[in-house]
Amino acid sequence: MKRLSAKLDAVHEAEARKAASEAAKQATAGPSPLGRAFRLSAEFIAGVAAGGLIGWSMDRLLGASPWGLIVFLMLGFLTGVYNVMRATGQLQVPSDKKDGAGQ
Repeated sequence: MKRLSAKLDAVHEAEARKAASEAAKQATAGPSPLGRAFRLSAEFIAGVAAGGLIGWSMDRLLGASPWGLIVFLMLGFLTGVYNVMRATGQLQVPSDKKDGAGQ
């Protein structure tokens, strides 16, 4: 009976170590693909929405009806694309900004 108990304890310890190592792998793996997709879509939509809101506000204040919305929607689109590229790591940081030499 003692041998069976010892074997069961050894199996439980091995399973606990395996579960702990898998949890550690998942913790260091980074964000899930779904989380990353939501972040990228939010980055893009926020840029376009902010541009549209600013353009609409400029049209209301200045009375230049479609032009403020058109221009700022384009700027918002460009900002959204820039944010997505920055978030995915496709933009390279200039070397003078990496080492702090530009300060």
